[in-house]
Amino acid sequence: MVMGRFKHFIAELLCGLALILLVHAQDQSDFVSLDCGFPENSSYTEWKTGVGYISDAGFIDSGINRQISTEFKGDLQQQLWSLRSFPEGIRNCYRIKIMQGANMWGTIKITNVSISFVKELIHVPSLNYIQLCLVNTQRGTPFISAIELRPLPNSTYVTTDGSLERLWRVDVGSESNIQYREWTGLSSSLTIESPSSNPYRPPSVVMSTAATPINDSAPLEFHLEPEDVTAKHYIYMHFAEVVKLKANQSRSFNVILNGKHWYGPYVPKYLWTTTLYSKDALNSTGGQYFFSLVKTENSTLPPIINAIEAYSVKNLLQSETDQEDVGAITKIKSTYGVKRNWQGDPCAPQTYSWEGLNCSYDGYNAPRVISLNLSSSGLTGKISADISNLVMLQCLDLSNNSLTGLVPDFLSQLQYLTVLNLERNQLSGSIPTELLERSKNGSLLLSVGESSNFCGSGSCKKKKNIVMPVVASTGGFFIISLTVAAILWVLRRRKQQHKAQEDTKPNVQNPSLESIQRQFTYSDVQRITNNLERAIGKGGFGTVYHGCIDDTQVAVKILSPSSFQGYQQFEAEMQIIM
Repeated sequence: MVMGRFKHFIAELLCGLALILLVHAQDQSDFVSLDCGFPENSSYTEWKTGVGYISDAGFIDSGINRQISTEFKGDLQQQLWSLRSFPEGIRNCYRIKIMQGANMWGTIKITNVSISFVKELIHVPSLNYIQLCLVNTQRGTPFISAIELRPLPNSTYVTTDGSLERLWRVDVGSESNIQYREWTGLSSSLTIESPSSNPYRPPSVVMSTAATPINDSAPLEFHLEPEDVTAKHYIYMHFAEVVKLKANQSRSFNVILNGKHWYGPYVPKYLWTTTLYSKDALNSTGGQYFFSLVKTENSTLPPIINAIEAYSVKNLLQSETDQEDVGAITKIKSTYGVKRNWQGDPCAPQTYSWEGLNCSYDGYNAPRVISLNLSSSGLTGKISADISNLVMLQCLDLSNNSLTGLVPDFLSQLQYLTVLNLERNQLSGSIPTELLERSKNGSLLLSVGESSNFCGSGSCKKKKNIVMPVVASTGGFFIISLTVAAILWVLRRRKQQHKAQEDTKPNVQNPSLESIQRQFTYSDVQRITNNLERAIGKGGFGTVYHGCIDDTQVAVKILSPSSFQGYQQFEAEMQIIM
């Protein structure tokens, strides 16, 4: 038998068997059947299968609805007539709640518009929802036509590890298969029962046909070639006798796999389904599985087979992001209406983590969000309290937004926080004392930027701000330097006549500096500078304003709060100038 032809036969039967399974579904209460791209709030029953489909619009918030051309509809079921495409974004994700993870599943490469592709995975979810994401690999626009979820008994398709990705599911005895010269078909119009002891329960319409060798003495042989020869596989064979045997007839055979006895002798029961399967994962020999069903010496009839399934083990090793972090970042997204392509799991797979997030990855442990950068994201309102639930956060950048209100105390409770950037916002009030202390001792890089609303210290009092200036004579302008805490440093030249007297003293090459302390309120500074009317320069510590004290011109320098670590340096500079 030519393997290429057999593989083509399998591809042809994939949708056919799916149809049969759906036809006989009696209870659809746990089914999830989404027609992707179908109009929102719409539903229908597919007339061929009796399965009800709904629009996918309620399960995703991105993508564009499309319809396939009429010329390609042909005999396709209705759920394949529409599709949802994703021309924008690297990752677009469905979130589907279920009654019961984030990993790379597989890649689909479409080269012919007339060929459909079906991907199927048997997976035990760890959460009460699943996220199905389409990732753009920059080789064309991703799209999807339908999504179907079906519950399975826990006793079926059991693996020691990993999920199962379907390789083949073949209705071997169907008419499509009898094109092979070595085989012939058998069938029954009666119902084939699947006992309660067989939880796989293949449909009666599948089990009512079987394949058998034309030559009664010949074995029934076929082989399967997996794409990934290094993967492990599980194989399931379904048998049922469809012929009422005469008294002098018997059917008994052994199953040989890659030259070794696998099961048997086996006698199929009349109108009764039996499933043979590998309890442990199999490894292919030479990149293939070669099956031979050989009749026993006492058997008068050749072997038969009704259906076969094969699955490869898919190890989805990447854990989902810690659920507390997922809840927190999802609420942050909702609160601020973040416009970024934040879909699917925030941290997994690692290659496609959310923009602006960095996560920690520690083996099989759940990833944690350790860095959040929402700079220039158009954020408004207060700093969200949900940030406090990102307890492993090390870096937080909220700069260049329009955030208002106080800097919240809960930021101090993020014990691993080492970088906090709040620059270029409209925040007000004081910086929490603990944040200031951590900034001063070097454990936190704190940036709050220029803001006229900040007090710049651990507390803000509504009484008048009393300043303690130090006045000294210099040969140049008078300088008044003001911190946001309203500490005013004034360097004041004595009157010209006093300076002239000092200059007449003998043996004095440089004028002496004399410290004179005066107190100014902030209202005094506003009066001196005419409400900071005229800026005459800007230095490393802040803006310098022109002012007048009596008939004397002065320069008033105000310390910018862009970095509270610069306060000591500013104070030191004032001492040096004095």
